[in-house]
Amino acid sequence: MRVLGFMTGTSLDAVDMAVLDTDGEVISAFGPAGERELSEATRDLMLSATHAALAWPRGAAEPAVFAEAAAAGAREHFEAASDFLAANGLGWSGIDLIGMHGQTVLHERPKAGRAGRTVQLGDAGWLARRAGVPVAFDFRSADMAAGGEGAPLAPIYHLARAGASRLTPPLAVLNVGGVANVTLWRRDGEIEAFDTGPGNGLIDLLVQARGAGRFDAGGRLAAAGRVDEPVLGALLAHPYFQAPPPKSLDRYDFPLNAVDGLSLEDAAATLVAFTAEGVRLALARLGETPHELIVTGGGRLNPEIMAALARRLACPVRPAEAHGWRGDAIEAEAIAYLAARCARGLPISFPKTTGVPEPMAGGRIVRPA
Repeated sequence: MRVLGFMTGTSLDAVDMAVLDTDGEVISAFGPAGERELSEATRDLMLSATHAALAWPRGAAEPAVFAEAAAAGAREHFEAASDFLAANGLGWSGIDLIGMHGQTVLHERPKAGRAGRTVQLGDAGWLARRAGVPVAFDFRSADMAAGGEGAPLAPIYHLARAGASRLTPPLAVLNVGGVANVTLWRRDGEIEAFDTGPGNGLIDLLVQARGAGRFDAGGRLAAAGRVDEPVLGALLAHPYFQAPPPKSLDRYDFPLNAVDGLSLEDAAATLVAFTAEGVRLALARLGETPHELIVTGGGRLNPEIMAALARRLACPVRPAEAHGWRGDAIEAEAIAYLAARCARGLPISFPKTTGVPEPMAGGRIVRPA
């Protein structure tokens, strides 16, 4: 199948798009990839939906803003992809299947025997009708209903991508988005994965809260600051780091007020160290040193994050592009791959990636009316 995958991350910056030719097992061709910034109106709606989700009691009616935000997200996806496909000599008729992750506005991991909750907004039915193409969506709900964490979901794609590049285990792939997650492809061929801690999310929130922009471009603020070790230690005392995997996070699970007493630069440097130390602790817990850590997502473009990882880890740290991967497109590629697996009923989550009892399929497909 030729599949168009969409991803919008928790940084709320853009609609990422990528085309794969795949049967959900082998990747036979990598099509074009690209992105388009979210409009300010849609970004504001998604932020409103996120704030409403954080205050949404279990059992209460869904916040009204969810439907409005889902409709706006679907329109953004359609418009972005229409221009993207045309620019690459493609049209909707050349796409067999769409994978749409949707905008995550809530992710609560299971706790004390209570199932987790996760919400990804995007009107898949509208998108299928408008594009005239089936849409695979809702990739996390079945996993969580079965007692899983619902995240991370990209590990099976990381394995396929490494295989397409003829890489060998033990190998680790780290995605640094709003939250960071790591996949370890073990020497015995098994994969294990979990969220390591914050990625860019806390740094973005810091910069925005102090009126210094939307993110720390080029890591310039962090480069001008110094790590506050007592504050870093307090952040690392969070019980998440002692919890056994599989485990997952929401970008709002860590308090930003921990750095309130620091200058902007020192706070940024401390949060960079927090991200890197979370990765170090994760690899130590996995108990197998990879021969390389491949970094994807926006965090690989922050020189301070990359340098902090290199200082703390016992293996080489390289950006995705070192192997010819498209670092900004990995998540969109993963959703395309998961959509193909959904269409074929293949597993997308596993006991050592999300904690489900057995490998299980996921996602739903809606077809054009």
